[in-house]
Amino acid sequence: MRILVTRPREDAKQLIAALTAHGHDGLVASLLDIHMLDGEDLNLDGVQALLLTSANGARAFAARSPERDIPALCVGDATAREALALGFETVKSAAGDVVALAALTRAELDPANGALLHPAGSRVAGDLAGLVQDTGFVYRREVLYEAIKASALPSEAQANLAAGTVDGVLLFSPRTGVAFARLVDKAGVGAHLTSVDAYCLSDAVAHTIAALPWKSVQVATRPDQASLLALLDS
Repeated sequence: MRILVTRPREDAKQLIAALTAHGHDGLVASLLDIHMLDGEDLNLDGVQALLLTSANGARAFAARSPERDIPALCVGDATAREALALGFETVKSAAGDVVALAALTRAELDPANGALLHPAGSRVAGDLAGLVQDTGFVYRREVLYEAIKASALPSEAQANLAAGTVDGVLLFSPRTGVAFARLVDKAGVGAHLTSVDAYCLSDAVAHTIAALPWKSVQVATRPDQASLLALLDS
């Protein structure tokens, strides 16, 4: 199958490789551009661990700090793989969402041992801060990057949708879902989605694109990339 990949370009590279391994053809149509923010080295005094909610958070931290010996608790396996590739020495994956990450934090760490640092974008999904602060942790969020919305659906994606050569679209976040719906309407190719399946990471993502005339809308059993790819195999 030919699958449209809407992830930011750096994340899309790894996903394209995974799709190829599953026997599919991936077509990149990034709807968010990740811009790393400049700044001084981060103050890590009193920080016992990092909370990484995306691979971009890991990349942004690595760009701003040489420290790799602080434990990194990651929202999912893809983020954990990126943290390991960047040289972090202690990496653990919650294999889920921010609720799972908060649960992993409570299981692995003690609030008395120091603060938690969350390298993040200018916008975050979920209430990670509330989930960890409710159990006594000191939470610090550092905005290290921003995700800039695409102003148009990439021309190659438009052409393939219009030609009926796209079988599915992978959607990982509500923000991306909203952007996809808006840009499909702007490009005038929504009518061509009747032969296309939408593969969504969560019900929240599916809600944002439900009004489009899909062949079907499918939701992963767990909010992780492996579960989303399993939908394609089924």
